[in-house]
Parts: sequence; C-alpha cells; structure tokens
Amino acid sequence: MRRRDQIKAIGRQYRQSVFLAAAVGALTGLVVAFYDELVVEHMLKAVLEAPLWVAAFMPLVGLLVAAIIVQWVGGSSTETADAYIRSFHDPNRDLDHRPLLGRLAASVATLGSGGAMGLEGPSVYIGAGIGSQFQRRFARLFTFDHPKLLMVAGAAAGVAAIFKTPATGAIFALEVPYQGDLARRMLLPALVAAASGYLVFVSIEGTDRLLPVTGAPDIFDLRDLGGAIVVGVGAGLLARGFAKLIREAKALAQRTHPYLRALVGGLLLAGLFGICRAAIGESLTLGPGFDAVEWALDPSRGVGVLLALFMLRAVATSATVAGGGAGGLFVPLVVAGALFGRAVGGIIGAVDTTLFLVIGVAAFLGAGYRVPLAAVMFVAESTGRPGFVVPGVIAAVAAELVMGRSSVSVYQVAASDEPEEPAQ
Repeated sequence: MRRRDQIKAIGRQYRQSVFLAAAVGALTGLVVAFYDELVVEHMLKAVLEAPLWVAAFMPLVGLLVAAIIVQWVGGSSTETADAYIRSFHDPNRDLDHRPLLGRLAASVATLGSGGAMGLEGPSVYIGAGIGSQFQRRFARLFTFDHPKLLMVAGAAAGVAAIFKTPATGAIFALEVPYQGDLARRMLLPALVAAASGYLVFVSIEGTDRLLPVTGAPDIFDLRDLGGAIVVGVGAGLLARGFAKLIREAKALAQRTHPYLRALVGGLLLAGLFGICRAAIGESLTLGPGFDAVEWALDPSRGVGVLLALFMLRAVATSATVAGGGAGGLFVPLVVAGALFGRAVGGIIGAVDTTLFLVIGVAAFLGAGYRVPLAAVMFVAESTGRPGFVVPGVIAAVAAELVMGRSSVSVYQVAASDEPEEPAQ
C-alpha cells in the first residue's frame, strides 16, 4: 500500500509539473520576444545600417562593453547554453542565478553590436533560469527525483521561441546534454513548455519561417541521396575542425585578460569585415548569419566564394568567442552547414541548390552540437518543408558517424548511464 501511494504521489506531482512547465514556457516566450526585439530590431539593425567604418568596429565596442559588464556584474565567464548543460549534469547545483543578468547584458552588447554568434544561447539561458526559479519556488511539489525538470522545460521554451520551432526546442533541450542519449522522464514538460513559449513568441513576432527556402522535393534520385552522404561526411569532418576551433577559442578567452581578449577579438572582426566587403561586397561576417544563408540561396553564387564565406564566418565566430563574447553556437553551425551544403551542390552540379543547402544544415548542426534528431527536426520546422527530412536524416547520420567524440561544448557526456565526465 505504501508503494502504491508513493507511485500515485509521483504521478500527481508529475502532472502538476506539466502545468508549471506551461507557465515557465509562456514567461520564457515573453522575455525572449523582448530580448529578440531589443537585439535584432533595434541594435543590430542600426549597426547594419550604419556607415561601413562604424559597422566594422562596432563588434569591438560590443566586446569591450561585454568585458566590462561581465567583470563588474557577471563574474569571469560568458557561458549561456554551456551553463545550462553544466548545471544539468550537476545534481547538487542549481543554475547559478548570480551572473544571469550580467551574462544577458553581455550577450546584448555582443550580439547587438554584430558579434558572429546566435541568440539561441541567451534564449536557452533565459528559459533555464526562469525554470530553475520556478522549481525552487515550488520545491515542495518536487519530492520525486526530478531536480532539473523545469530548468529543462525552460530551455526547451527558449529554443522553441527564438527559432519558432516548438518540436525542435523540446528535442534540443533533451538531447544537447548528451552526445548519444536523451534526458529521461522530462518529455511532457519540455513539450508543453516549448509549445507555450512558441505561442507567446509568435503572437508578438509573427510566424514567418526562419529559413526562407522554396521547393518541397518528394522524389529523390541517386545523385541527391549520394550527395546527402557526401555532404554528411564532409560536414562531419569540417564540424570536427570547427568544434576544435571553438573549444580552443573558449580556452583562450578563459586564460586571457578580458580587455585584451576583447581588443584583439574586435580588431580581428574588423579585419574580417573589411575582407568580406572587398571580396564579396556584403557585410556578411556581422551578426548571427541568416543573411549569409539567404545570400547563399542565389544560384549564381560560385563554389569558391561560398567556401570563402564559410571560412570567414568560421573565423568570425571563433574571434567572437575568443574575444569573450556571449552568445550561442547553434546558429553559426546552421550557417556553416548551409554554406558548405550549397557549395557541395554547386560542385556536383545539382539543379536544386536549396536541397543541398538544407541537408548541409542538418549535417553540420547535428554533428557540431551532437544533436542529430534536433537538427533534422529543425530543418523540417524552420523551412516548413518536411520533404527535406529524408535526405537530412541521411546526411545527419553520416556526419554523426565521422564526428567522433568532438563537440562545441565540453560539458556534454556520452550517455546518461555513463560517468559524468566532460566530452573531448
């Protein structure tokens, strides 16, 4: 009887957590909408419309401001998504709320000035922070073994909101703590929070698709499917290099004086901006990079210039990270995958350049963050074209097989039943 009562109590608490997850998601969606409006529509838009010499040096200003903020408010680290992953694996430690406002302010300075990172990292951090606060406030409802449940739900809502992809948000929050597993017994709260976060966000920002691609392939020939394997293997190998570059940039940022790293990183970004303007005629090294994806959709772009932009964006993201910038790596992986996939499509003479661009996203994102399931779902939701899923799955699996133990996050572990040791 005692065992039966315990099971009933756990079930009742779990149902209560679902309702709390809906509230966490809604609040996260509201805060992320405000964050997105501030960073993208006001700050970044002003940078992109500024005179070229101003735009070139604004990332330097942003990195210096971020360094000042973090030093005086948020401690010594600018981790956002990594902070979520690290907290997930520490059962005795809640998400540290002391540096929350400082890191978010540093991310506003970084991303609003044109730093080459994404808004999803701060969005995950916002949601995880809100979820942790809810879990602490309603701790009496969580006597069973789910100390991170609402933190995961909040992270799911953050991704769902900023990308307008509810299923991707839930899957990413469950998948990203591990390299080959999913967080267990947290699915329903994550789904509910992702849905409510998405609904609140799109009611404010609209439902426009994130990736403006066209076409919905229903039948694939051998060149398409073989090309998906080629893209997957190539993306996996390049993602290993990209992950190593990012890890080295993070390590460099940790051992370098904040103002020195901001100065060097900002000057490097200014140089990359000048090279991009001279070689391509566009300011495509600034900001998260979705304008680079839209630029790559033009079928007239040559393979050489696509690969050149791939390298410029990879170095720009690394410079932003090494300079102490606060932001996410999900979007840089998406942009890198789009450029690489589009280049492969050009090499093999594919008529449908959109197809290879999209499967490049699935492969590079899935490999770099070790989230193949979330990557494939992201492709389907962000394009509104589920027909891309099959080649996306092939490419993501191929990329995962050659990725090894590499990842852009050092805090992931291999699986939930293995010792909690950081990935290499």
